[in-house]
Amino acid sequence: MFFPLAFVLTLCSLAFAAPFKRGNTDTEILNFALTLEYLENAFYTEGLKKYSEASFTEAGFPTFVRGRISQIAQHEATHIKLLKKALGIAATKPCTYSFPDHDPKSFVALASALETGGVSAYLGSGPLLSTPELRKTAGSIQSTEARQASWIDSSALHGTPWSGSFDVPLDQDQIISIVNGFIVSCPATNPPLSAKPFSPLKVSAGVPGQNVTLTFKDDTSEGPFFLALLSGLSTTIVPIDCNNEATLPQGLQGVVFALVTTSSHKVSDNTTVAGVVPLNFDFLASASNP
Repeated sequence: MFFPLAFVLTLCSLAFAAPFKRGNTDTEILNFALTLEYLENAFYTEGLKKYSEASFTEAGFPTFVRGRISQIAQHEATHIKLLKKALGIAATKPCTYSFPDHDPKSFVALASALETGGVSAYLGSGPLLSTPELRKTAGSIQSTEARQASWIDSSALHGTPWSGSFDVPLDQDQIISIVNGFIVSCPATNPPLSAKPFSPLKVSAGVPGQNVTLTFKDDTSEGPFFLALLSGLSTTIVPIDCNNEATLPQGLQGVVFALVTTSSHKVSDNTTVAGVVPLNFDFLASASNP
């Protein structure tokens, strides 16, 4: 079965006060990580204020779920302290956020999406840091995010704890495209992020082997367009027909990141038209999972 990882990952445009710029300095990478940690921290802080232990129980969760999520919230707050210490006066400040959860179930589902995105973000940007010490720190945060995502997906949501042998590394443009709709505005004094979101993409429900309908807008190219599916360290690219439909390949399992590209053989930020949308294809414990 197909499950959207987060029900509104393509919402409003991101409202940054400063212009975008490119760059991969340590300061820019750490500030990007801090931006994501601020978002996660705000999400958990607001959610735990809205949903009591009783409301979690009424939603069908075991009594321990809210307690574990409280621990995750503490992790994110600790990550913020570490990153701010490393950045000093160069540290960016938190933004204003808006999250679409409306009950404990939607809150936990969105937590799954954010943690999964956090894993891919650190996996994509962490290796770009210039020193072994910084890379070690990023890797330590990444592994914790992965443990959190796995716990939420398996223990809290009774789903699959992993997708396969590898996670998907995503670059900053791809990550900011996923979280873009949750950020309402940022302080004008914040340094500019070295990332730019792509146009929104919506993917209709479907299972491997079936057609899905893609909704996106592109003002710069007449096509042809292709659907790229990032799974682990592999990328599968299939054509999009004139009705904006594409056939999902067989064998997709777990979290797969979808985007629209103008290239039939390679994914790059320069050829990406729309996305990125995380999709989740559930699979049985008895299934092959290479």
